[in-house]
Amino acid sequence: MSENKTELKRSLGLIDATSLVAGSMIGSGIFIVTSAMARDIGSAAWLLVIWLVTGLITVAAALSYGELAGMMPNAGGQFVYIQRAYGRLVSFLYGWTVFTVVQTGVIAAIAVTFANYSAIFFPTLDDVIFTIGTNFSFTNSKLLAILSIILLTYINTQGVKSGKIVQLILTSAKLIALFALIILGLYVGLQTNILSDNFTNMWEASKTVVDPNGTITVTKLTGMALLGAAAATMINSLFSSDAWNNVTFIAGEIKEPKKNIPRSLFLGTLIVTIIYVLANVAYLALLPMQGTPEAATAFDSGIMFASNDRVGAAAAGMIMGNVSVFVMAALIMVSTFGANSGLILSGGRLFFAMAKDGLFFKQATELNKNQVPAKALWVQCIWACVLAVSGKFGDLLTYATFANLLFYILTILGVFILRKKEPNTERPYKAFGYPFVPALYVLVTTGICLTLLVYDTVNTGLGLGIVLLGIPVYYFLMNKK
Repeated sequence: MSENKTELKRSLGLIDATSLVAGSMIGSGIFIVTSAMARDIGSAAWLLVIWLVTGLITVAAALSYGELAGMMPNAGGQFVYIQRAYGRLVSFLYGWTVFTVVQTGVIAAIAVTFANYSAIFFPTLDDVIFTIGTNFSFTNSKLLAILSIILLTYINTQGVKSGKIVQLILTSAKLIALFALIILGLYVGLQTNILSDNFTNMWEASKTVVDPNGTITVTKLTGMALLGAAAATMINSLFSSDAWNNVTFIAGEIKEPKKNIPRSLFLGTLIVTIIYVLANVAYLALLPMQGTPEAATAFDSGIMFASNDRVGAAAAGMIMGNVSVFVMAALIMVSTFGANSGLILSGGRLFFAMAKDGLFFKQATELNKNQVPAKALWVQCIWACVLAVSGKFGDLLTYATFANLLFYILTILGVFILRKKEPNTERPYKAFGYPFVPALYVLVTTGICLTLLVYDTVNTGLGLGIVLLGIPVYYFLMNKK
């Protein structure tokens, strides 16, 4: 096979890479998860603290990843870093988890969210095409979800230029729309007393649970119970802020990667952190924190009980009235479509790197005439479509979030390991604040993981199970070779 069939072409600049970081991070989470977090923590101040801490540890992680990206500016990113620090087995377990659950599961979840919001404009998408038994139904919206994954995969097989143009347009559109929502929200909200009311007794935390019979139970949170609840609900904000590392997967196609990858990681995560914190301030300026589950209006439902947890739509309704339903649906459609464009673009490169190392389908090493790993992209597409149809991606992602955090910790510990193992290796960019910033990230994230083991044992155990399932698969592949 000729060399150009397996070597990627560098054609993405700093703006493209930053667009990919921000675009992959901003999906539908910021418009939804704040409701669940409000019920879990019950305090406006603690809510903002959790989003701010999420942003700070995400930026800290990105700054630490920059050193590894500068050292190893090759396709595959995190997979390559983990292998260099820990060896092939651990890197395979990472790639296995990303392929089976993380990347494909997120793509499936975002595609289904895109289709569900499209149904607001086209109600026939809710129509059932066929059913199997009593538990499975295939609707027009599931068909649309699949078609959206296939379309974005096809666009990305036409060359990285096609993919980056789509990504840049969609990321720009949703950034503009989000800033508009924030500015208008603060303009309207600050003319009322809602924000000041939400910050009355702002540090009094509580957990609110609605029983099936409609009974509301409110439990005050203090001490370790408060820290446990904060760490447990931080999974929501961390999931909404995830996928920033996807830019490292396409390192083989970024110009001057030793400079541009660290810069794009910092800029992208910083931009999204600012947007997320401001969006939550806008929610608090427009809607009361507490509310009533069966209320007739979005205002009376509050942030806690926004309809279907769509706090973004409820906030937009306070600005624009009834038309906000369609405005918010359009914004989420653009946001989710853009996020999937970035995820599909980058995920294929990770599996391409795994294949080159003999840890994925051999055919995934091949590039098409557009210098794109098309076969790796189509394998990713097929599995994501299966997850979208099955509807099991939500459970899988809940299990995998914990596992994903563990791999982030391992990767950043790799900065320390490689400093010791390879002290003379060129490091065009060195981790900001080393060793304190990387160590702080590891300590904080380890604390979150330990808290999750205590407060969410079942899901964290299942997450570890998915990772460990990769061990026999790895040895099977090695024996086959």
